[in-house]
Amino acid sequence: MKIVVMSDSHGNYSAVEKIMKKAPDGDLYIHLGDGEREFSRLVESYPDKKFRYVRGNCDYSYEYEKTAVFTMNGIKTIATHGHEFSVKYSFDRLRYLALENDAKIVLFGHTHCRFECYEDGIYFLNPGSCALPRDMKPASFGVIDISPAGIVTNIVEV
Repeated sequence: MKIVVMSDSHGNYSAVEKIMKKAPDGDLYIHLGDGEREFSRLVESYPDKKFRYVRGNCDYSYEYEKTAVFTMNGIKTIATHGHEFSVKYSFDRLRYLALENDAKIVLFGHTHCRFECYEDGIYFLNPGSCALPRDMKPASFGVIDISPAGIVTNIVEV
């Protein structure tokens, strides 16, 4: 299973469209917030694709949940924007949430800085911002491959 993860598009639909062109074979596309207008347009433009969205601190619709806990290909996953978990300062609150829910993958955004690590049996992935990076690196998105051999996370430049 291939999961494409993006975050913090902040009104830049062309950045989201570039991701769709670079990763057209995703089984699931997850947007981690601050891009609900672009997300709505994505869903309309790609009706054959499977999408998931969590609300960010710059999103105003209450249509989407702030944090989602779900299972992908047998792997429990948490997706959140991250602002309610103080991710700019520490990942401890996300780690505790993952441990409480027996999650193996935690996806978050908000910092606009790409990050990935494996710690305490949990894969943490922040794809960075696909439109407005703050880490002096190019705009980016994440790709997760889940197979019988295991889980692999990658960060890809837009």
